[in-house]
Amino acid sequence: MRLLFTGHCQIAGNPMIYAVTEYAEENLGEILPVRPLTTTETREMLDPVLDVLAYLHGKGFVHGHLKPSNIMVVNDQVKLSSDNILAAGTLEKLVPASGVCDAPEVAMGAISPAADLWSLGMTLVEALTQRPPVWERATLGDPVVPKSMPEPFAGIARESLRTDPARRCSLSDVRAHLKSANTPHSPASESGKAASSKFPLPIIAVAVLVVIALFAIYHTRSREESPSQPAAELQSEPAISKPSAEIKSEQATPTPAVETPSESSTPAPVAENNSEPTGQTPAGEVKNEPAVQAPATPSAAPERSAAAGAAVKGEVAERVQPDLLPKAVSSIHGKFEVKVRVSVDATGTVSSAEIDSQGPSRYFANAALEAARHWKFKPAQVNGQAAASAWVLQFRFKREGTEITPVEVAP
Repeated sequence: MRLLFTGHCQIAGNPMIYAVTEYAEENLGEILPVRPLTTTETREMLDPVLDVLAYLHGKGFVHGHLKPSNIMVVNDQVKLSSDNILAAGTLEKLVPASGVCDAPEVAMGAISPAADLWSLGMTLVEALTQRPPVWERATLGDPVVPKSMPEPFAGIARESLRTDPARRCSLSDVRAHLKSANTPHSPASESGKAASSKFPLPIIAVAVLVVIALFAIYHTRSREESPSQPAAELQSEPAISKPSAEIKSEQATPTPAVETPSESSTPAPVAENNSEPTGQTPAGEVKNEPAVQAPATPSAAPERSAAAGAAVKGEVAERVQPDLLPKAVSSIHGKFEVKVRVSVDATGTVSSAEIDSQGPSRYFANAALEAARHWKFKPAQVNGQAAASAWVLQFRFKREGTEITPVEVAP
């Protein structure tokens, strides 16, 4: 981070020095109490940190205090704090190194590039698990890296966290691990590598939204339409607008007579139909269609379907958004998904809810679960009677807001 100003001052009569740096919107130490980083986010964080350490070490300096709270984000760019930088080989006063990110040799006053590698390993474990590895400083044994950590990050952490500085890996070793490994992506929403996904993301996002919109339209139409509805009712659906030529062609198709047919059953001349500028069928033409038995009115169609044994799908009556802390929302990079499965009783009330797919964050999963418990539904119907149903609520968390897509899975 850039140092903007430095100087001397007095506070309460005590001489002080000060430094003014760039303003960081957030730091990693604020994010980890809320959620761990995903594997993609970890890689995006690791690359610039390695660049900074390589530059410092090449100039004969060490950072000396690498830890989550000193990894900053300034205008969506990862930066390291710069107020702790020291010349390599600097001997600090002998004080116990109490921080878990401090290398064991720091307690003896030795500051070297290897100390930065130890701090990097500790930070890497905490970034992915929300807690540093288990380590008893007094035993001088190597810290235990959790088995749940994905590769190549687990291997990097193990080779960085050697109590003997001479046995630790170098920055070039870390880069070699990253280059040779195919970094896995834990959440389903992380498709593609971080470097290759930055530019096509807007196109992918638009495509996903279009698919979701089409699915929602199809789902709504399927729920509202029943097999016994007359063709005229199906054609009058306003959900998707069609070209006038197509509407005219559909409306020219003979439709069931709603009124009692007149004595003449001869269809209206073609010239009359073509004279309509709007493409609508004249009222006289409807009366002149061949007599067809009048079906039940549209309002009675659902009752007939239920009486015939068909199930009528339920509907969402009341949505509840998850209650999120602003700091948690600001920690989101990109988007990820949480799925919650709810059971709805015959009154439309959620009787139980459970996490179907947690995603990368336990905090956001719990927030989605709590919100899902308060949703209300119009109950489904089977044989004309209200029935229980099951739904999957798909929560898509983004910094701009949360999108929720309900999908009925039973009956």
